[in-house]
Amino acid sequence: MVVAWSHRSMVSTTRTGTGMAVSAMVFVQLGLAASVGLFDRLGPEGAAWLRLVWAGLLMLVLVRPRPSWFTRSSLLACLALGVVTAGLTMLFMAAAARIPLGTASALEFLGPLSVATWRGRGTARLWVLPAAVGVVLLTEPWHGAVDPTGVAFALGAAACWAAYILLTQHVGDEVAGIRGLAVSMPVAGVTATLVAGPSTFGSLTWQLVLVGLGLALLVPVIPFALEMLALRRLSTAAFGTLMSLEPAIALIVGLIALGQVPGALPVAGLACVVVAGIGAERSGGRTEPSPRVEATGRGSEPDPYRVG
Repeated sequence: MVVAWSHRSMVSTTRTGTGMAVSAMVFVQLGLAASVGLFDRLGPEGAAWLRLVWAGLLMLVLVRPRPSWFTRSSLLACLALGVVTAGLTMLFMAAAARIPLGTASALEFLGPLSVATWRGRGTARLWVLPAAVGVVLLTEPWHGAVDPTGVAFALGAAACWAAYILLTQHVGDEVAGIRGLAVSMPVAGVTATLVAGPSTFGSLTWQLVLVGLGLALLVPVIPFALEMLALRRLSTAAFGTLMSLEPAIALIVGLIALGQVPGALPVAGLACVVVAGIGAERSGGRTEPSPRVEATGRGSEPDPYRVG
């Protein structure tokens, strides 16, 4: 009886985490589709900067972090996550401005794919293979000329994405709910400001500032919060493999929102990543950990931001 209950609990936890991860990817792609006009006005780096700044401000206002919530270790992890988040966002935008989006996406996915391979156990590692095939078919990276600088930016984004997955799970395990984002997102905003802010200030208008606020909710506030909560319920291997669904979601959003009709190979790739996603969902469960007790001993208090 106890074994059966434990199995049902694991399945429920896995499905909840999977739903959160997929929802996060949908929000990301909807946000990217809605950002096309902003890219034209501010450039990709400027658009990323504006969203990250708004996201940081929103998390500070909504969550209002307190020093007593964090240990020294968890605070350092949140700071590192903020820098990695800014790097991931801005490096990918820089890559997409120099090389075809499909090529950039395929190279960037090397990050979570590496995590899935490195951390996977047993059958979880097997789902990396159809996921990898699906990503190649979806993105068709053999099309178009390749700019070495763009490739370097995309590989940098891949490294940041791998670090993002590992750090997000660590922060989610150390800090209850989405409290970690109240530190990491402002740090990401500051980091992005140092890199792209000065070159973007002159192009800003009040209309663009308000548009950036709305886009910050779509990307990254809502999806990053969902990803942090998902990684409390899934292994890094399962989460990394599930991220292979993002190109498939991008294909669907592109078809519906932008009228981009896929060819036969992307459709075949979609089938591959769906199979991999189902396999990861069934074999990648993780026993949900409890956040460590803060130094003040308040770790057992109810957390109003915790979901699930």
